[in-house]
Amino acid sequence: GQTGKLMYVMHNSEYPLSCFALFENGPCLVADANFDTLMVKLKGFFQNAKANKIESRGTRYQYCDFLVKLGTVTMGPSARGISVEVEYCPCVIPNDCWNLLMEFMQSFMGSHTPGIPSVFGSKHDSTYSPGDTMVQYMELFNKIRKQQQVPVAGIR
Repeated sequence: GQTGKLMYVMHNSEYPLSCFALFENGPCLVADANFDTLMVKLKGFFQNAKANKIESRGTRYQYCDFLVKLGTVTMGPSARGISVEVEYCPCVIPNDCWNLLMEFMQSFMGSHTPGIPSVFGSKHDSTYSPGDTMVQYMELFNKIRKQQQVPVAGIR
């Protein structure tokens, strides 16, 4: 009788000893890498959706105080998009350096520079955490999944 709520288990190469569990419209749980093993033991309570595996793999660049990660987003065997992650390393409060990040991203992304991420909306003067990065990746992955569900119209 209870409707299912989605939970996404995610990994990030920057935090190899951590596992992130993001609940649909909810919190981000950070656990150690053995969380995957626990989920296997609880398979009677959770339904695994291996067919929905999506990942971003790419290259990490450092330019002065900026860290830039460019990745190819894949679902199964095919590429579905590109991810661009930019971090200003000296700052841990996103709102304090957002204008600097925007200026830096505009220098190489031009008109494709994104607006302020929704995860910052509720964190005005809070410290940025790895969970915030995972929430942004989840938003990107969900956007890419939805694009795959939209039927493609004929091209003229």
